[in-house]
Amino acid sequence: MSYTNPQMLIEPEEIALRLGDEHLRIYDATVHLTRAEKGYQIESGIEAYRAAHIPGAAFMDQVRTLSDTNSNLDFTLPDADSLQSAFRASGVNDDSEVVVYSTGHTMWATRAWWLLHYAGHSRVAVLNGGFSGWQAGGRPVGEGDERYPVGNFSVQTVESRFVNQDQVLAAIDEPRSCTVNALHPGVYTGEAEMSYGRKGHISGSINLFYEDLLEGDRFKGAAELSEVLQANGLLEADQVIAYCGGGISATIDAFACLLCGKEQVAVYDGSMSQWVRDESLPMTLGELPG
Repeated sequence: MSYTNPQMLIEPEEIALRLGDEHLRIYDATVHLTRAEKGYQIESGIEAYRAAHIPGAAFMDQVRTLSDTNSNLDFTLPDADSLQSAFRASGVNDDSEVVVYSTGHTMWATRAWWLLHYAGHSRVAVLNGGFSGWQAGGRPVGEGDERYPVGNFSVQTVESRFVNQDQVLAAIDEPRSCTVNALHPGVYTGEAEMSYGRKGHISGSINLFYEDLLEGDRFKGAAELSEVLQANGLLEADQVIAYCGGGISATIDAFACLLCGKEQVAVYDGSMSQWVRDESLPMTLGELPG
């Protein structure tokens, strides 16, 4: 069994054969998070990139250039013009074949993929296995900063790929909509020490921990991945809304849905970081459903 949309993933050996291809654009999209009492401390992955990266790859800065730095929430989706400027400055063209990867967790690659997908780029893939998968094959690495010429990518946003707070609130009472929390089960139930300001989860949402969709740095095989999504009701719902702490790990759940052919899927960009700020918005403490 193969994925419904296998073009969303690419293997290290495929990239190795195409290094130097003028149409190929490879980006390290790494961000590092350090757990804090409420949420996480954020650090750009630029230094890790400079130390070692896939030869020819450029760095894609999700902390500064691919986030709305005027927002009081981290990693807020920028407007279309800002996205276009950022992607062009990174070297993305309309006809580029884009590959994104992370030296850290896969979620940073899927977040970058989701932004490009939302921006209307149709030829973008996540490197399955990430940088560790690249290194595992004894392949060469580059050092320092590398850049592509300024690109010409014209953003045409797919608005349905992100939802806002009001849309999530409306989905609570919609039986055919599946709102899924991608965080650790302990955070979902409120039993973990870490929280985003209020413990628990958005009322009515289920829990599908993003790590349950992965095997290390790789996505589970097509049959197993579909089975997990099916068992949690994500493939049968009319719409799936994925959320997490700040719209990052939720992209793993959302990406997996698209990979397996579920088209009606969106990410709640503000996620728990925004939701918890309004005390009137419903949250639930408690056990995982049996």
